Amino acid sequence: MQGDNDNVSGGGRVLPPAALRALKEAEERRAAEKDVPLPPEIGGRGGLDPARFGDWEINGRAIDF
Repeated sequence: MQGDNDNVSGGGRVLPPAALRALKEAEERRAAEKDVPLPPEIGGRGGLDPARFGDWEINGRAIDF
């Protein structure tokens, strides 16, 4: 049995016109977005991101930020 909040595609539900309009507007905004390059970090720690790779040590010292 599927409830109203199930995230199932092709559920046969018809979206109201306002929802279709909102989805179209969101898609247009995503298409219009420009990928803004970030400026280089000055004085950063270098190396891999410790939050992603778990490397919390530099030159034998544990670091935290």
